[in-house]
Amino acid sequence: MRSHLLNGTTAESYRRSVTEGVERVADKLASVRGPFTGTTPAELAPVIDAVDLDRPLGDVSAALEELEDVYLRDAVYFHHPRYLGHLNCPVVIPAVVGEAVLSAVNSSLDTWDQSAGGTLIERRLIDWTAGRAGFGPAADGVFTSGGSQSNLQALLLARQEAKTDDLSKLRIFSSECSHFSVQKSAGLLGLGAGAVVSVPVDAEKRMRATALAAELAACRAEGLVPMAIVATAGTTDFGSIDPLPEIAELADEYGTWMHVDAAYGCGLLASPTRRHLLDGVERADSVTVDFHKSFFQPVSSSALLVRDGATLRHATYHADYLNPLRTVAEKIPNQVDKSLQTTRRFDALKLWMTLRVMGADGVGGLFDEVCDLARQGHALLAADSRYEVVVEPSLSTLVYRYVPAGDADPEAVDRANLHARRALFASGEAVVAGTKVDGRQYLKFTLLNPETTAADIAAVLDLIAGHAEQYLGENLVHA
Repeated sequence: MRSHLLNGTTAESYRRSVTEGVERVADKLASVRGPFTGTTPAELAPVIDAVDLDRPLGDVSAALEELEDVYLRDAVYFHHPRYLGHLNCPVVIPAVVGEAVLSAVNSSLDTWDQSAGGTLIERRLIDWTAGRAGFGPAADGVFTSGGSQSNLQALLLARQEAKTDDLSKLRIFSSECSHFSVQKSAGLLGLGAGAVVSVPVDAEKRMRATALAAELAACRAEGLVPMAIVATAGTTDFGSIDPLPEIAELADEYGTWMHVDAAYGCGLLASPTRRHLLDGVERADSVTVDFHKSFFQPVSSSALLVRDGATLRHATYHADYLNPLRTVAEKIPNQVDKSLQTTRRFDALKLWMTLRVMGADGVGGLFDEVCDLARQGHALLAADSRYEVVVEPSLSTLVYRYVPAGDADPEAVDRANLHARRALFASGEAVVAGTKVDGRQYLKFTLLNPETTAADIAAVLDLIAGHAEQYLGENLVHA
């Protein structure tokens, strides 16, 4: 079995095996005709359950052949131009090369003596991203597994900076369109779901600053402590961006930690034309960025930035077997001193390779393309009597609903939209997402593929209308 260990004596076997795997994936990418096959859990589960994990196949070729049946054939392919579902992006080749390198070398980014150059590359990228956000030289941060972890750590820092032992008095303010990880973080931090105050949004689904001001005033009047304001720069459903400058003013007035969840909107940091949409982010105390959303990076690649690096001390613990306290005096850079994780992948390498090959303008230009596409998609929806669309896009998301001609039962229309989404997914022709707005069922395009065209959007809208019309027609006949 030592022949399977990656080392100097097996380097040639590694080269052959990885090449075979890459060629198989490349062939698959070139041959898929839709984003999904339409398989169901009932169809696929028996195939996977039938694999006897106690009877190994013995070689990589056989395992790759089997992988076709258990994974590759039925994977959901985000690179396909008619994948319009969730916040999943196609990935750029330099990042995939970085993924291959970091997996093989297998650095762990917790301590210097496990990562060396990896530590410095991650730190350099944090400095670069913080600079793009407008933070000064005191800024710092750390790579994380994703936006939920980044938001959790940001709110941990905010809780500690609030400087009160009575957790029952702490309140977090976020818009009613913010990510569910805010509520989840409150629970994990011992604050309870009631600690999160949901602030109403305006017609553009942006947090209403006047409503936030009223909630903050009420909080103070009740003797409660405003621990944090979470502004969202790119909501999951609408891509809306909260009014960051106005929120920053209120955070200053009330002495409250301001966190910006820019997991989606962080692509604006590299945009050659839309960077101004993030104006005000430089006044935040912390910022979440998800490179695996709008920087076209493979999962996972995220980071938490803080304007004052000293606040990261709230995540610091020292262990004699890993990062003893003496290493601080010795100025040994251990990233575990800043992180909620201990063992941690060198995910920063993917972004490093991307920037060194494509440059920031290259990445930002791709994000601009999908934002431009969303404007085209909005124009198509606004001109199509079969649909109603909720808001004009700030980024690359469109929320819309099929509406039949004439009067129709709203609940029947809800069911028709839900059916259309499911039928489209089952067909494998396209993938769209869904959500609810004011209790009604809507559909959603999340446009993150520059290869998607307005013609693709138009074709998918025709498919959705066809499925919805068939559903309504069949139900009318049955009625």
